[in-house]
Amino acid sequence: MDLGLKGLNVLITGGSKGIGQRCADLMAREGANVSICARNTAEVDAAVEGLKAHGQTCFGAPVDVADKGALAQWVSDSADALGGIDIVVANVSALAVADDEAAWQAGFETDMMHSVRLVNAAMPWLEKSEHAAITLISSVSGREVDFTGPAYGAFKAALVHYAQGLAYKLAAKGIRANTVSPGNTYFPGGIWEQIEEGNPELFAEAMALNPTGRMGTPEEIAAGVAFLSAPCSGFTTGTNLVIDGALTKGIQL
Repeated sequence: MDLGLKGLNVLITGGSKGIGQRCADLMAREGANVSICARNTAEVDAAVEGLKAHGQTCFGAPVDVADKGALAQWVSDSADALGGIDIVVANVSALAVADDEAAWQAGFETDMMHSVRLVNAAMPWLEKSEHAAITLISSVSGREVDFTGPAYGAFKAALVHYAQGLAYKLAAKGIRANTVSPGNTYFPGGIWEQIEEGNPELFAEAMALNPTGRMGTPEEIAAGVAFLSAPCSGFTTGTNLVIDGALTKGIQL
């Protein structure tokens, strides 16, 4: 199936590993030009080199997305490097799962405000695009109470609400907005590998909750992100796509 991404310009935060890296790789393989950012310079450089192997224009920069000025500069530099912006994917999370005030502050600045600021910074280019799309990475923790901290779930739920509002507000401009809510996603260097090694009891508890007997892969999440972001989903906006292997039991109406 042709997703319609060929020649489009895509920005992905947190694109050096995990879900973000797989999103960038899939979209580049589909013919999109891709810009990524992450905090680690070496990891960004390595990821960009890998993306260039697909023959597309690719760009990357080290950015702390909680830094409003740095994030806006990366958006502007990306637009210059790629020749515009058609799609933005807000993927970075602070993964602040503690139950303390610091977690609320980190979740607000990183999960919530980085998404808002990315959208705002990219809007002048999105308004010029014929295939403009905004995709925010939420979480199943925003759907129901689980063993993560209250701040993490609250801000992931807020992202779904924010995207729904954007979808309604921007529909007349032809700009779509959706969210993807992954369940437990395992990859080398990711949070679940760290938990498996550092807290095997919690890992076993989490694994037991997965009806499929496994966690998801970044590639499986990326497929949903790419589909929602692509022109082939041109009439899909205001949707929260849950990709969790039946982990959550709540009914999404």
